[in-house]
Amino acid sequence: MTPTTNPTPATDPSDPGHRTDPADPADFHVFDTTLRDGSQREGINLTVSDKLTVARYLDEFGVGFIEGGWPGAVPRDTEFFRRAKEELVLANAVLVAFGATRKAGTTAAEDPQVKALLDAEAPVVCLVAKSHDKHVSLALRTTLDENVEMVRDTVSYLRAAGRRVFVDCEHFFDGYRANPEYAARVVATAHEAGAEVVVLCDTNGGMLPTGVREIVAEVHAGTGARLGIHAQDDTGCAVANTIAAVEGGATHVQCTANGYGERVGNANLFQVVGNLELKKDMRVLPEGGLRDMTRISHAIAEVVNLAPSTHLPYVGVSAFAHKAGLHASAIKVDPDLYQHIDPALVGNDMRMLISDMAGRASIELKGRELGYDLSNDKDLVGRVVNQVKEREAAGYTYEAADASFELLLRDESMGRARFFTLESWRVISEQRGDGAPVNEATVKLHANGERIVATGEGNGPVNALDRALRLALARIHPQLATFELVDYKVRLLEGRHGTDAITRVLVETSDGKQEWSTVGVAENVVAASWQALEDAYTYGLLKAGLTPGGTGTEG
Repeated sequence: MTPTTNPTPATDPSDPGHRTDPADPADFHVFDTTLRDGSQREGINLTVSDKLTVARYLDEFGVGFIEGGWPGAVPRDTEFFRRAKEELVLANAVLVAFGATRKAGTTAAEDPQVKALLDAEAPVVCLVAKSHDKHVSLALRTTLDENVEMVRDTVSYLRAAGRRVFVDCEHFFDGYRANPEYAARVVATAHEAGAEVVVLCDTNGGMLPTGVREIVAEVHAGTGARLGIHAQDDTGCAVANTIAAVEGGATHVQCTANGYGERVGNANLFQVVGNLELKKDMRVLPEGGLRDMTRISHAIAEVVNLAPSTHLPYVGVSAFAHKAGLHASAIKVDPDLYQHIDPALVGNDMRMLISDMAGRASIELKGRELGYDLSNDKDLVGRVVNQVKEREAAGYTYEAADASFELLLRDESMGRARFFTLESWRVISEQRGDGAPVNEATVKLHANGERIVATGEGNGPVNALDRALRLALARIHPQLATFELVDYKVRLLEGRHGTDAITRVLVETSDGKQEWSTVGVAENVVAASWQALEDAYTYGLLKAGLTPGGTGTEG
């Protein structure tokens, strides 16, 4: 529920019919700063087109405010706001321009950076202001009184120009601990000058939730200002600190998609919103937004060119994955016994992981997930459990190789599906005198009543083997033309080391519509790769609706 210390909202966020409205100054604010603070993460370098795309995803998710960047200070951000006027149509969010209070010794009307904020024509401006006395003296090199006047003048000027104004009090919590009277004075000044929200920033990310809650409540009671929270994640508490601030009276939360940000990042937008909606029973998104959470999280990860973290709460592919047999037994009775929410609420799915920890319940649930009803065949389930345990002991893993597990399950229940039988394969790797490597593979196999011999060349031995296998089967199974190897991983297994180590290969294949993963294990990396490729082709052809025939009949 909304804390009783909050200003009375125009509508109650705990009302199931409530819809967050960023145009309403009294409503709860979900403020995203992925395009500004989030883009400061090491490894993220967004183009203007990237920023426009991310903004559209954030708007689709339903955030109330999108901070686009710092116009006038960063040329790319200036261009973003220029293009946004023509290209960005927002259904839920309001665009925000970020900047700083005027410089010391001048006026807001004369400061070119403040003018650039107006030129951006964003309806909201978020100003960063110093609230830590030490930073005023050492970074701004001005007096405490002048810093307060810089806040008052800039906020008043922008308000008179028709802008909504938020003020980010940088290093607020550290400043409050060092000089609480001065930090609170900056907040009160911004509020009195017309700032709609004054945001308390844990810029160094060193706070813990109890301290955040207490300070937010004190500042709210002492100033009467509407407060927000901006938490960095240096202690791993950014999300918890954000929720604590809401409990202390904040009605504005600043976050980034997937927690992107400088150093270790910011409060994760999806975790904060998920916790507010599902744990605090607050309506902070438009209806239906929460069900798009996983899709939006992964889509933004693709735009910023960072692989989605598999273990993020709510949206990670492992967020509702179960491996231990004890868990599976309980989930078979009631999924809620080992899940804090229904994953469908955030657009995610429950997954059963098959490993040497798997028991009968895990196998039954995984079979059900794959479309096999194993509930009345205890012997089959027992055989599959034994096969999984034996193979995992030998180095196989089925956690990330669902296709290979489904083939194993099919083998035990229906017999091996064979679209071809192998006679032999051979790979030759040659290093020429001119430095050019040559890799050639030959496969001999039987398919559709024929003996086929095919040779392929590639940039490596596995690539050559893959091409040879495709050439051999292309005429009989033209569907292979749509198959593409999209990922290939090799791992040396524990126990034996160096060049004689046991090797595990994971292959991910796509037909343009879906992807599947297969595994192979052998002392030879090429032999392990062959196993994974054979499973990948077999699985893909089965999913294409083909029935094994000729010399590839089942059995």
